[in-house]
Amino acid sequence: MTKRKAVFGILALVILLSLVIGSIGCSESEDLSKIATATGRLRVATTTSLYDTGLWTYLEPKFEEKYDVELDILSAGSGAALTYGRNGDVDVLTVHSRADELKFISDNFGVERVWFAYNYFQIVGPENDPAGLEGLTAEEAFKKLAANPGTGKFVSRGDGSGTHSKEKAIWKLAGYTDYEALKASGIAAGWYIDAGAAMGATLTTASEKDAYTLTDEGTYLAYKSDLALEPVVDTGSILLNVYSVIVCTKSKQRDVAQKMVEFLTSDEIQEIIGEYGKADYGKSLFNPCAGEAEPTS
Repeated sequence: MTKRKAVFGILALVILLSLVIGSIGCSESEDLSKIATATGRLRVATTTSLYDTGLWTYLEPKFEEKYDVELDILSAGSGAALTYGRNGDVDVLTVHSRADELKFISDNFGVERVWFAYNYFQIVGPENDPAGLEGLTAEEAFKKLAANPGTGKFVSRGDGSGTHSKEKAIWKLAGYTDYEALKASGIAAGWYIDAGAAMGATLTTASEKDAYTLTDEGTYLAYKSDLALEPVVDTGSILLNVYSVIVCTKSKQRDVAQKMVEFLTSDEIQEIIGEYGKADYGKSLFNPCAGEAEPTS
């Protein structure tokens, strides 16, 4: 295991070719499960913020060396990752969408939800803050954007990710209980942009359009040097962002999958998580929290 094998990249190509030539009469999910299982490696679906910040690139070889098990890391929004888990396409999830995770567990698709790190969401926008959101709470900022659409645009991930779920929770707290109606009216009015993309791409779009967006702190710091965006709202318990690891009940190698829980919650890796990013950004991108009460603020 001297280098990473991009199994899922090859897999995506296989699926695409099969759809084009029509030679395989099964769904993408079935293809994913069949081919990934055949590799005999541990399959991990992770949220894009853990991947785009480079944390998984750093941790992957450490896990492989420690347990002599190769990893296949699939980066996706939390919503997509949970779907992979429900379909039996992956063995382990590392995600950040608490309500969806709890339902995943209650529906018996996951063994246990174990938190191991946290950071915070923040609203970032143009440096001159044209909508005047600085100093507001997240829900006040959202309410002001919707009430004054000519003052600033908002770019949503719109991809069912943990960040997108958090956005919808903030809209609800702001009094907009019908998210789909808000979204439709916002798109029609031109102030709400549905990116349908991962966090890095969404940040880039917001920067290009002089717009605001909701982001996790880690991904923002990792992309900051290429963005014309600054944090404008970064306080409030609604912005808490907790990351959990979940072993999938449909995994055929749950004993091996449990090693990932042990790995991420170990003292060694918790220390690494607590230091990750300090050298490059002046602060850690994530705060370790394994073995503690779940963070609430």
